[in-house]
Amino acid sequence: SDLQKQEERGELLQPLIFVLLVLCSVLLYFKVSLMDPGFVKSEEEAGKSEEQSMVIPQVPSNIKMRRCGYCMVKQPMRAKHCQLCQHCVRRYDHHCPWIENCVGEKNHPLFIVYLSVQLVVLLWGGHIAWSGLYFEQSWDWLQHNILLLMSFLLIVIFTIVVLLLLISHLYLISCNTTTWEFMSHHRISYLRHSELENPFDQGVILNLWRFFC
Repeated sequence: SDLQKQEERGELLQPLIFVLLVLCSVLLYFKVSLMDPGFVKSEEEAGKSEEQSMVIPQVPSNIKMRRCGYCMVKQPMRAKHCQLCQHCVRRYDHHCPWIENCVGEKNHPLFIVYLSVQLVVLLWGGHIAWSGLYFEQSWDWLQHNILLLMSFLLIVIFTIVVLLLLISHLYLISCNTTTWEFMSHHRISYLRHSELENPFDQGVILNLWRFFC
């Protein structure tokens, strides 16, 4: 049959891979949006941990852990209270309306993986939509291809958004800083009183290694 011939020629492999990528993207979306981003638990109230003291010796010792005025837990360094989630989040990056969840210590690496898979799906989908377009300067052509053309334009817009988001996150990760710290540097006590511009930066390679591994 035609289906068997297509399978023998390997023509079914690409659609299968594309469908699997889409499925993987959907599963990653639900995983990142439903998982705990690193909520600060009440039993974690303490001063600096031993790990923090070793990793960040440049941070002034006179900076004390402050108690959150909303959920009344002591915030570890780099944590922030999210008004939408009603929790303090460890290594808070931002609250993402796309996934309706915070991006923090626990789900940030998976969020990057999700963006990467999503970008591949969008680029592939854009290529498929573009290959189906043939341009003619006529009203009939526009009527028959308006949905495909709009789909292609939407894919291009989403691709640009995801690409810029992924690039910006990878840049911040390579500097070992978060979106919140980057945007609010002047308002964060442990950064404002630090002698270094970024006391967490340990070099690009080590920053990436610590984040992903």
